[in-house]
Amino acid sequence: MAILDSKGRLFGKINILDLFAGLVILLVIFGIFVFPGTGGSIAQVGAKKTPIEVDLVVRGLNVRDPQQLSDQGFKPGGKTKVIIRNQPYGEIGIKSVQVLPRTLTVGQPDGSVKELADPRKNNFSTDMLLTLEGQAEVTKDGPVLGNSKVKIGMPFELEGFNYNFNASVIDLRLQK
Repeated sequence: MAILDSKGRLFGKINILDLFAGLVILLVIFGIFVFPGTGGSIAQVGAKKTPIEVDLVVRGLNVRDPQQLSDQGFKPGGKTKVIIRNQPYGEIGIKSVQVLPRTLTVGQPDGSVKELADPRKNNFSTDMLLTLEGQAEVTKDGPVLGNSKVKIGMPFELEGFNYNFNASVIDLRLQK
């Protein structure tokens, strides 16, 4: 009996093309489980975490009563959910919330400009300065929260029980 017959079968039983396809499938499965790669959460197990404070500015948040946000937990000592670059990070602590006064620049008769309080009563737009605190991994490219680098100018999406709005990073402070 020949090793390879006229129909391309080994020992008259197994098609050689089917044998090679089966070997490729086994090698792929072996590669996935034995050599899974360097990405993912396994590489982050030994990472050193550093306390970080992130200052955010919220411009033009349309809300009737900014106090209702703090009534639902959006206050110092509370927590908020953060989404960075469309990737959920999880909850992060709120260190401070400061509502900024609404002002207008008003030209003066002598040509100078003054910043005065906004006299409009039906203004539902609020500006805030927030400080969030959490744990970041520090890499050579900067601090990383979750799997996202944090840099000045990046948008953060904040979400809670009765709010969902965007803020921009204006400052980062790594604690020693």
